[in-house]
Amino acid sequence: MRRREFIALVGGAAACPIAARAQLAQKIAHIGIVSIGGPTADMMGPLPPNRTVRAFLRGMAELGYVYGRDFVTEPRGTNSIAAVAELASLQLDVIVATGGGTSLSLLKQATTTIPVVMTAASADPVRQGLVQSLAHPGGNFTGMSMQTLELTGKRLELLKELVPGAEVVAVFWDSTDAGLWPAAAAVGQARGWKLLSVEVRDAAQIAQAFKTAATAGAGALLIPASGLLFSHASQIVELAALSRIPTMYELRSYVDVGGLVSYGANIEDIWRRAATYVDKILRGAKPAELPIEQPSKFELVINKRAAIALGLIMPPSILIRADEVIE
Repeated sequence: MRRREFIALVGGAAACPIAARAQLAQKIAHIGIVSIGGPTADMMGPLPPNRTVRAFLRGMAELGYVYGRDFVTEPRGTNSIAAVAELASLQLDVIVATGGGTSLSLLKQATTTIPVVMTAASADPVRQGLVQSLAHPGGNFTGMSMQTLELTGKRLELLKELVPGAEVVAVFWDSTDAGLWPAAAAVGQARGWKLLSVEVRDAAQIAQAFKTAATAGAGALLIPASGLLFSHASQIVELAALSRIPTMYELRSYVDVGGLVSYGANIEDIWRRAATYVDKILRGAKPAELPIEQPSKFELVINKRAAIALGLIMPPSILIRADEVIE
């Protein structure tokens, strides 16, 4: 962890806004955390190893909140459905949650009173029934969406640029992000690209999905960060490497564990910005009245070692646009 990040998390009180201090002077806020970015143990305490949770705590520090004095967290990894649902039974002031459609839907069923701030929510929280509209969420959910569908075409363009000889591009998707395939199919039809739909209904079908893509002669893969697929990122990256099929991912977390390339919203920035929602809610704002925001920062991340292992030469046109190249 960078020295300045450590200082921001532990010593953020130095520039503490008076409003934030006054709000929490009489009690410590209890904030639930739901993340699919790793095990619960990595999300605990004021300096957790988990990068996204740490980004949220950094955002809280920037607003003048001090962990342990003004608030504490109750984190849960989404590898356990029971653990996620358990949060609704605790005396929490707000829940900050990601995890795709499954986790958010569970929280929606479990509580109508605890405010829920979505981080990297599904592509269409309105269609999923989480909020009434982006401008006026209604109910107890607010936060940030992902623009997953809007960026599908861009990801496919980058993938075709990276692997121009790929005659077939396989697109993995699951029911938690059912709008992905229609969006991809529309792009493929408009561009004259041959795309293959590969639905993954549960984790047991992930390995078979790669076999299906290989059998169909797929020369490239597009894999989103939907709830089911993202929660098995390490397995997916390993299978992609074994299949020797160049793969474009939605989020850099796949690339961090060995994936080839990703293009999407900067998730750490989204988690940091979630702190502004929590601050407003702790000071009395109603989630029903806080509009859903879209990401403002996007990143193209390349894993050079993965490219070398595939014998893939990265085009200069892609390298020059990369926000980060992992050596």
